[in-house]
Amino acid sequence: MKSLILAATAALFGGETPTLIQEGAPIMEITRKADMATIDGPAEWFTRRVTISGQFQREAPSRVGGAIVHFEPGARTAWHVHPLCQTLIATEGVGWTQIEGGPKLKFHAGDILWCPPEHKHWHGATPHEAMTHIAIQESQNGAPVIWMEHVTDEQYLADAPGDARAARKEVEQAIHTMKSDPA
Repeated sequence: MKSLILAATAALFGGETPTLIQEGAPIMEITRKADMATIDGPAEWFTRRVTISGQFQREAPSRVGGAIVHFEPGARTAWHVHPLCQTLIATEGVGWTQIEGGPKLKFHAGDILWCPPEHKHWHGATPHEAMTHIAIQESQNGAPVIWMEHVTDEQYLADAPGDARAARKEVEQAIHTMKSDPA
C-alpha cells in the first residue's frame, strides 16, 4: 500500500516525490534553470556581447553572490576590483584574465581562478572563442565589485604587462572611498 501511495504521489508531481519538511526544519532553496532570467551585460561593465544568468545574492549574514556569465568571442569585462576576492569556475570555452601589471593568463573550461581582494583585473573570452564562467564573490558594505574603465583593444590584445604602481594607487583610492561610504 505504501508503494502505491508513493507511485501515485510521484505521478501527481511529474515523477518527483515531494520532500516532507518537518516543522521548524531549514528549507533547501532550489532555483530552477527555467525560472532564471538572462540579461545582457551592461555596456558600462563589458565590451562586446555578454549575457548574465542565474544571478544571486544571499541575505545577511551571508555575503556571497554570483552569476553565470557568457562571453562571446572578443567580449570582456571592464577593469574592476573585488573588495573580498572572486572565484571564477570556467564551464565552457577559453578565456583570458589579467591583474594589472601582471601577465595575461589563458584559462580553459574546467579551470578554477581566484583573484585576490583589491586587485584591479579583467577577464573575458579570447578573440576567436566564446567562454562561460560561474563568478562567485562576497560583498563588502553591500558591494561585490567596483567597476572601472574599459579594457582597450590595445590592452586586450597586448602581451606586455602594464604599470602596477598606478593601478595599485587607483585601487587603494577606490577601496578607501568604499570604506568611508557604508551606503
